Parts: sequence; structure tokens; C-alpha cells
Amino acid sequence: MKWVSKDIETYFTAKEYVDTAVIPLISLSFGNELKQSAADTEFITLLTNYLERQFTGRLLLFPSFTYLKNNDSVDVLSELKKWEENIEGNEFKHIFYITSESNWKIHESQLAGSLIWLPALPLEHLNDSQKISIIESQVKQLLSLFTHKWQENL
Repeated sequence: MKWVSKDIETYFTAKEYVDTAVIPLISLSFGNELKQSAADTEFITLLTNYLERQFTGRLLLFPSFTYLKNNDSVDVLSELKKWEENIEGNEFKHIFYITSESNWKIHESQLAGSLIWLPALPLEHLNDSQKISIIESQVKQLLSLFTHKWQENL
């Protein structure tokens, strides 16, 4: 389910089955890093949207946690932990953070949720069917990770 009115309405009726939150972590950069920032965002957005379609009814795709890349990492982490506390307090058993920013790996142990870091694949010069093929391949690799985490808590 996505963070849209119709899906949230469905979420309320099937809350007991939706135990997983997926949060894309998106950094914004400007200047020389603007193009890479946009490419990373495109990749993570396509990936998480496709992931949501694969697990509709089991997970809720939250809006992206977006931050300025040059902000102090302690402040960014503190803000993300506020999100985490609220999400955990609202009956989500699993939280997955998905990002292309490798510096999140440094903070992984401070998060209650599972961090998935994937380097952004360049999609800029691909047609839509090629993009879908690449994203499908990435999502297939994530499927086992998600199911493993779910089975750990049975």
C-alpha cells in the first residue's frame, strides 16, 4: 500500500496484516552533485514503488524521508529516529529503510529497522522496459531478504 488516501483507507480495514513499513531515504544535493542526487532518487523511487506492488497488503510504503546531504548526520539521524518511534508505536513490526547513500551504513546499528543499501544503477539512458527489467532484478534479490526478516519474528 502507498501513502495515498485510498490505500490508507484499505490499511485501516486490514491493519492486522500490514506489519511492515518501507521508508525510502533520499538525500538532496545541489551544485555538482545535483544530477547524481536526482539519479539516486529516481532509482530508489522506482525500486520502492515496484517493491510495494510485490507486497501490496503486507507493507505500507511511506513517503520518502528526505534530507539535505550536507546537513549534520547527527541531526538527520535524530529526525529519522523520531519517525521510527512513531512507526513502531503504531503496530508496525518491521521497518525497512532503503537508500543509495552508503554513509547510512555507519548509522545502521543505531536504527531499530533494517537498512538496505543499494548503489543506484544508472537509468538515465535506458528506455522504460529496460528500467523495469533492472528494477525487477533488484526487487527479486530483496524478496528473500524481506521474507527472511518476516520469518525471524514468527
